Amino acid sequence: MQKIWKSFQALGSIAFAYTYCLILIEIQDTLKSPPAEAKTTKKATLVSVAATTVFYMLCGCFGYAAFGDQSPGNLLTGFGFYNPYWLLDIANMAIVVHLVGAYQVFCQPLFAFVEKTAAECLEDDFRDHNNGISMLMPFFNDVVGIIGSFSFWPLTVYFPVEMYIVQKNIPNWSGRWICLQLLSGVCLVISIAASVGSFAGIVSDLQVYRPFKT
Repeated sequence: MQKIWKSFQALGSIAFAYTYCLILIEIQDTLKSPPAEAKTTKKATLVSVAATTVFYMLCGCFGYAAFGDQSPGNLLTGFGFYNPYWLLDIANMAIVVHLVGAYQVFCQPLFAFVEKTAAECLEDDFRDHNNGISMLMPFFNDVVGIIGSFSFWPLTVYFPVEMYIVQKNIPNWSGRWICLQLLSGVCLVISIAASVGSFAGIVSDLQVYRPFKT
């Protein structure tokens, strides 16, 4: 059963990796034409999704080839092997650089909203609370799975699909309409399964959890 929950949780992590629609419009708004913003964004999306897929497939395939069903959530330190230290330190530093940049990019829309309604000090409080919560609840993979499952289907699939149907005036029950609805339905099932698996992972982790220690 644990294998099933972990598989569902992995789906949530994958969904989180592809939920970039939160910043897609913000990025497109900064582009200048010519060429048309939509054309540039389409190329950038294709390249970024392809690169993301390649890196994630490499991590997943090599991790499973090395550890099988015992693959840890953290491939750098989760298997109890810490040599060579310098290589792991470089890899962890690369992760820090990646996450700091991703945090800034993803939070900018929220920062812009806060800056319009509150003082700058609230932005600092927001960062402090995020850091405190992340240290208090170090269930990284589980939390990523939950966030991915909640945000993937409505923001990345449902709303874009519905907007495309309306924009292109696709008639109901046509072949394209049915395919789009099937895509949306499959992604909804994936999101539900991912949320269930991630919550099951948190329940399992809470049994051995110690605040600020585990």
